[in-house]
Amino acid sequence: MTRELPYIAAMNEALHLEMARDEDVLLFGQTVGEDHYETFPRDFGTDRVRVTPISETAEIGMAAGAALAGKRPVVDCTMAEFLLVAMDQVVNEANRIHQMTGGRLTAPLVLKAGYGFTAGWAGQHTGALYGMFMGVPGLKVALPSTPADAKGLLATAIRDDNPVLFLHHYLLLLETGPVPEGEHLVPFGVADIKRPGSDVTLVATGWTVHRALAAAETLAAEGIDVEVIDPRTIAPLDVDTVLASVARTGRLVLVDQATRHASVSTVIAGEVAEHGFSLLRAPIVQVTALDATVAYAQPMEEYVLPDEAKIAAAVRQVTGAKAGVA
Repeated sequence: MTRELPYIAAMNEALHLEMARDEDVLLFGQTVGEDHYETFPRDFGTDRVRVTPISETAEIGMAAGAALAGKRPVVDCTMAEFLLVAMDQVVNEANRIHQMTGGRLTAPLVLKAGYGFTAGWAGQHTGALYGMFMGVPGLKVALPSTPADAKGLLATAIRDDNPVLFLHHYLLLLETGPVPEGEHLVPFGVADIKRPGSDVTLVATGWTVHRALAAAETLAAEGIDVEVIDPRTIAPLDVDTVLASVARTGRLVLVDQATRHASVSTVIAGEVAEHGFSLLRAPIVQVTALDATVAYAQPMEEYVLPDEAKIAAAVRQVTGAKAGVA
């Protein structure tokens, strides 16, 4: 059974169910005393739900130590940019423990943070920084685009025996969608085909999945059948599903809110170019943010970021080959 839930409620439901299932799951963060977490201290006590000082290095370091001691901490880091303050612990400490101890130790730690607040928040809170984490050994990265995936990926992240970076888009928090009741797990490294199609493969991440689906509907009215794929996790990355789709469509458009040269789309383009070049009937096209800081002014913000019109134009570009030379 499913019912409609906002994205933020789906995440909280996953966390609540996992804390009820396993007493080793803890919740840390500077904002865990706010309204949307109000039931957690009541239901699990202040020993397991800790409001931390305003120090990302302290809260992530505390969580890493708790993970090594056998706990499963979830740290609400608020904004992805705040992770930058504690980069050593994120990319050079907890993520390396399992390998450096020959598998004898694990660090089951979830770092939960919002990103991409493109609603007039200017340069320092609008970034899509996930690309810089996807190649870090020992660190998994989840980017849910729907409430159901948010619930399922967070539960899977909490049960993982090593660090997971769980990134949720701020502009999706109040979006509603069908969410399964009870336990719901979404496996890592398994992309989801959000919309089947036969003419073009369109791969999008996070917030851009919804822009891609909207563009696909517009293009359908023009007779262009677009398949939309959401990787859901970028580490591990499901390249096989993308290649299988390109084998059917012969065309690939990649959409990413990150800047072009720090994007997931660039990595996927490289994988398809290496492993599926002979499948392509047109050049790969990427629709990303420009290599620029997001401005405060709305027209400048819109100029920098991908949107439905830019995506549709890219699809028309690759299908121009369909009418001409394919």
